[in-house]
Amino acid sequence: MKLAVTTLVFCVAALLSLGMVILYSATMYGTLPARFLIMQLVWGGLGLVACVALAASDEKLLKRLALPVLAIAAFLLLLVYVPGIGGLTNGARRWLHFGRINIQPSELAKIALIMTVAWYCDRHSRHMPTFWRGLAVPGIFIGLVIGLIFVEPDRGTSILLSAVCAIMLLVGGVRWRYVVPIGLVVVCALAWSLTHDSMRSHRIAGWLNPEEHKTGVGFQAYQGMLALGSGGWTGLGLGNGRQKLGFIPEHHTDFILAVVGEELGLIATLLVVLGYVLIVICGLFISMRASGMFGLLLGTGITFLIGLQAFINIGVVTSTLPNKGLPLPFVSYGGSNLMMMMAAVGLLLSLARQSRAPEALREPAGSEAEQAFAPQTP
Repeated sequence: MKLAVTTLVFCVAALLSLGMVILYSATMYGTLPARFLIMQLVWGGLGLVACVALAASDEKLLKRLALPVLAIAAFLLLLVYVPGIGGLTNGARRWLHFGRINIQPSELAKIALIMTVAWYCDRHSRHMPTFWRGLAVPGIFIGLVIGLIFVEPDRGTSILLSAVCAIMLLVGGVRWRYVVPIGLVVVCALAWSLTHDSMRSHRIAGWLNPEEHKTGVGFQAYQGMLALGSGGWTGLGLGNGRQKLGFIPEHHTDFILAVVGEELGLIATLLVVLGYVLIVICGLFISMRASGMFGLLLGTGITFLIGLQAFINIGVVTSTLPNKGLPLPFVSYGGSNLMMMMAAVGLLLSLARQSRAPEALREPAGSEAEQAFAPQTP
């Protein structure tokens, strides 16, 4: 367990450090080159406080917080539609504006929903194999939260959360024969929605035929590939990237990996991928050593949240997946995401602190369970 925790903390710290350095490099030619770095440092500090606080908490407290935090997240998701508080940015209502501070409620909703699903599955573990108590009831609050995110619209976060919740329910005991048909219905509904959404259907067309759309809807993805390709094995050198000079839109957020590839090269890019792989391995190890069902599911959800979000972002930057607009955890600029990712790491550290010893994971010989069923001699 000590090795897993040490590796987890090291990987997160390394990605955070890389994110700060590459963020300054990506924005160094702006009017206020240090502005993004300072804001990221502030949010990173707040995230560190949240990480330490959650790492010191126990499972009883986390269970009590699950429903209140979900209620707060749902309320904030509704606030984005209130004029003067929620703002319309690039055709979507995803942000709450409080002066110069912008908050994205969907980031809190990710953690809140994972905590609530873990709490529900732990509380109703006996009934999870049934359809109504195992899938229909949790499907109500999962659907409501994801639905609020979907209509912002934020398709990427909706798909990410749907996948994470499905994995948690399966681990919690829901049967495949219930999940698969509903999953197919959701996929069909999503496909129908995308075909009737001109912006996203054009994105998919640009992803399928990048050469034909490299000056239009596929411009960002095409420039990202150029940045990755021009970096070679060792990169052009920190600060020497050219694609960040107005060629790649949102190069400091969704496409920051392209800046890493161009300036630091393929080796550094592969090390970033390795960092996320190690985080997933450590997270799953911590989850399997958790003291109960709640810890197992919470750790599984957090681990797949970080891993899948990184996988989707890397897939988008490398044109393996169509553009989804998800930031790269711990590296991309974005205060709400950074703070919640740090809080997620704090939850994993809390589970590790309360984990069972390896010998406690299996029923020892001569245990109370064996003694109860052992034949009684007169």
